[in-house]
Amino acid sequence: MQKRCIEGTTPFDGDTARKGYALNKMCFSFNSADNRAAFKNDEEGYMAQYGLTEPQKAAIRSRQVLQLIDAGGNAYYLAKFAGIFGLDMQDIGAQQTGMSKDEFKAKLQAYAD
Repeated sequence: MQKRCIEGTTPFDGDTARKGYALNKMCFSFNSADNRAAFKNDEEGYMAQYGLTEPQKAAIRSRQVLQLIDAGGNAYYLAKFAGIFGLDMQDIGAQQTGMSKDEFKAKLQAYAD
């Protein structure tokens, strides 16, 4: 079966899932308040605990959603990471589209109208 891609998107397929396993596993751990605190206390040590690759570590340090997705991150797990910094899915969507959060919200509202 041929993969169909939407221009400007990164498909999350089996290869991406394997590539991002450690990153997504770490982000899932942020369901726990204790783990969020541990990450904030020692980001480098926490990333090492999960065996992140250097590109994944760089993506975490950058806090840039597109870099995190390129490193194998899944948006649902990345939302758990973003939540540590008080960001929500609209913040993530704004980063992905290169818009401000207000511009992104207005675009979503225009689709709903």
